[in-house]
Amino acid sequence: MGKEDKVFLERLKCHHDELRWLYMELYDNDSMFAELSDNLRQFYLARNKELKKSDEKRSANAGWYKQNDMLGMMFYIDNFAGNMKGVQSKLDYIEQCSVNYIHLMPFLDTPKGRSDGGYAVSDFRKVQEKLGSMEDLDSLTAACHKKGINVCMDFVMNHTSEEHEWAKRARQGDGEYMSRYFFYDNPAIPQQYEKTVPQVFPTTAPGNFTWLPDANHYVMTTFYPYQWDLNYRNPRVFNEMMYNFLYLANRGIDIIRIDAVPYIWKELNTPCRNLKQVHTIVRMMRMISEIVCPGVLLLGEVVMEPEKVTPYFGTVEKPECHMLYNVTTMATTWHTVATRDVKLLKKQLDIVNALPKDYVFLNYLRCHDDIGWGLDYATLQMDGMEERAHKKYLNDYFQGYDGGSNSRGELYNADPVTGDARFCGTTASMCGVEKAAFEKDTAALKKAVKMDLMLHAYMFMQSGIPVLYSGDEIGQLNDYHYKEDADKAPDSRYIHRGPMDWKLAEQLRGTDTVAGMMFQGLKQLETIRKAQKVFVSYADTWTVDTGDASVLCIGRYLEGETLYGIFNFNESNRTARLGGVDGDGTDLITGEKKNLAQVEIPAYGYFYLKK
Repeated sequence: MGKEDKVFLERLKCHHDELRWLYMELYDNDSMFAELSDNLRQFYLARNKELKKSDEKRSANAGWYKQNDMLGMMFYIDNFAGNMKGVQSKLDYIEQCSVNYIHLMPFLDTPKGRSDGGYAVSDFRKVQEKLGSMEDLDSLTAACHKKGINVCMDFVMNHTSEEHEWAKRARQGDGEYMSRYFFYDNPAIPQQYEKTVPQVFPTTAPGNFTWLPDANHYVMTTFYPYQWDLNYRNPRVFNEMMYNFLYLANRGIDIIRIDAVPYIWKELNTPCRNLKQVHTIVRMMRMISEIVCPGVLLLGEVVMEPEKVTPYFGTVEKPECHMLYNVTTMATTWHTVATRDVKLLKKQLDIVNALPKDYVFLNYLRCHDDIGWGLDYATLQMDGMEERAHKKYLNDYFQGYDGGSNSRGELYNADPVTGDARFCGTTASMCGVEKAAFEKDTAALKKAVKMDLMLHAYMFMQSGIPVLYSGDEIGQLNDYHYKEDADKAPDSRYIHRGPMDWKLAEQLRGTDTVAGMMFQGLKQLETIRKAQKVFVSYADTWTVDTGDASVLCIGRYLEGETLYGIFNFNESNRTARLGGVDGDGTDLITGEKKNLAQVEIPAYGYFYLKK
């Protein structure tokens, strides 16, 4: 037996019994499990030496991704640098941003005009031609690894494009391929599903099924009519998707973002969300990854309230995802901006901080998607805030219509019946940079940049890994040109997906431009974060009462060191009185000493006070 086989068999032995038990529980199919096992070995043998070395190193240091040097950035390849070769040519800039983890937004083959921003995949083993090739991806990931940069990609496993080979064959009536989706020749079962399954896009894509006149069948389409849900009750679907997963991991991907995880398993008379079989599938994925490519991390996209998010970490004995998005905190942050009241945010942070330290969240202010107002309305109601009215206030505020707002942006998926809507805009535009620049108001511009930096400083203090959206590091504004593109015009999310402005990126050195102020301010925060061990994701983290509704304080403690982050969400100066905290703290940003018992904090000010 060769060394290669020995390593593989040792890993397989660790997981074989549980993996087989879970597989048989779902599928009761010995031959399909044997096929899966054989293929795991083939993918392991095909994995290149450099990736195997990385696997070994990471296996020996399981907490490698929980350190204080992790900082992410997400971007669309074409918007950022044209194509994969372009991204490779910009790696020095990425390094300059202190970023060591890049999330390449969907780049696999999708049909033009029916791609849902890349989430309608027609070929899991082909790169969109305009972005490059699989060879370009190999070259990019290898170049990233030489610079210590991790690469993340989306794995869209809930559905395929209707242009995928399986879908084309299913549409032609091939029973083998129809069984890989949910096909029905009459409306009876689809109608039964509709009774219990919520709609994702009630205005732009109502319902969960699409009638195909040419195929004379209904097909399940939870998201858009051109995205057909995969049927994971079919073991062939699971096996083939795992082979796609491993194929992509072997291209040098370090972090696989599992898109729309809660939706993967469908059952009649249920909401088809968060079913127990989803956890079985994610657990099997984790084991498959640990057998073939243990250096690869699973990042789950679970856009739901905390009690539904945390189960996707699994347990200490049976882990599922390595990392999850901190979605509710992100939405609550913008609620805090609009209300100038930190009460709900403090409660949300307390919930996250009370979770086991093994849990790693990705924290962000903005991403490629809209902001949905999935807040804790039961708590808000206790303060007299009714859900529909508050959502309207938030959307009016961020459009610049209410609450003394300086924000600019647009609604997404507004539903006149329910009054529900989501919001789109870049961080800088939501902080008032766009309005101040248009009005040529220098004082307002500086205040808007201060607010933007304060929000980033606060995000860096949260427990987990911070992720920037490309362009935020230079204060990029909303891009309204999307309205001139027929394919993009109906989707207002493109307002914050504008191309990277490389002319702005040339203005990084001074602090006399917005780009310079933002970049230098963020650079200082990033330098502090990397120098202070207390920023590791497993440090003790908690909130502190400040005696002021607009001021948030987060404490961090590790190995005898204590740090307090204080953040003013108000446009006027405030005073923070930290309950139960005394003595002095040195601000790591300015070097000034502050009395922790009473801290004067300017409008949108922020301090990192080390005790």
